[in-house]
Amino acid sequence: MRIEELLQRLQALGAKPTHQARVMRAWLQGQPLDSGPRAAENVLPLALRQALPELSAELSALAALGSEHPAEDGSARLLVRLTDGQMVESVLLPRDGVCISSQVGCAVGCVFCMTGRDGLLRQLGSAEMVAQVVLARTRRKVRKVVFMGMGEPSHNLDNVIEAIETLGTYGDIGHKNLVLSTVGDLRVFERLPQMQVKPALALSLHTTKTELRARLLPKAPPMTPEALVELGEHYARATGYPIQYQWTLLKGINDGMDEMEGIVRLLSGKFAMMNLIPYNTVEELDFQRPDWEQASELGRWLHRRGILTKLRHSAGQDVDGGCGQLRARSIRLHPRKRRSDTLPGAPSA
Repeated sequence: MRIEELLQRLQALGAKPTHQARVMRAWLQGQPLDSGPRAAENVLPLALRQALPELSAELSALAALGSEHPAEDGSARLLVRLTDGQMVESVLLPRDGVCISSQVGCAVGCVFCMTGRDGLLRQLGSAEMVAQVVLARTRRKVRKVVFMGMGEPSHNLDNVIEAIETLGTYGDIGHKNLVLSTVGDLRVFERLPQMQVKPALALSLHTTKTELRARLLPKAPPMTPEALVELGEHYARATGYPIQYQWTLLKGINDGMDEMEGIVRLLSGKFAMMNLIPYNTVEELDFQRPDWEQASELGRWLHRRGILTKLRHSAGQDVDGGCGQLRARSIRLHPRKRRSDTLPGAPSA
């Protein structure tokens, strides 16, 4: 379901823009419709009031909690079941954030990520993305939403933009607290500046070497790290939000001083922040996580050279909850659920 379709249904039930906004805020923010001086029976059309129970049940089913996996760092990974039986992952982050998915699977095929192992299975509708935030708000407060879960947001851009606009209006999320993460699709840089709600950007860099980037992100747009940073810098200056560059530290691959010197070369003087994220070990893959002290020293080295750097834990290390791992583990335990992976009309990589 798309948000546009939901608003059209509300309109067909007699809802004026003010009624639509009230229903949307009630859904996204958990505001009751049946109490207070402006209770639903006083302000909503009769047809809409009569349809609300069924509509509420339908919205609740868009993203249902399959399982929750709390971690010692204060995060919790959620396995979320969609109405067709497919599963995606959301992550409750420390400090009132949630990371949500935009696709089932992914077509980029980053070699160190479990999500893309099966390719792209289907797109999520904008309402399914928003529903992940609603689900997260039943567990804890949410003030920040990051589109950094399963999937590449730029490959589902219409739905992602609709979800961002919705969260930034009806959802009471500050615009700079809406973060879109991408490997660097030109359409992102063309369309985001045109939005009413302009999100912050997180760009997956991972290396300063063009050839290595092509191997690590085999289906990402063929773009040099220099070109990606130039596009990011233009967006950062236009919006006033620094770009968050994502760098998954892979032992022996992109954690050497040649790469650190490359980061200094690329980001010196840029409106940017570097997030160093030691790899979240996946049993099925051969990549290794560098020593935390080594990673810390790399962060300090960059900081001393004028690069704002944060060393970040990948949420859920102690529950083996790297992105895609919960879904993969669930499929292994319940292989019959993979039947829904091949629903008629589902795209594949």
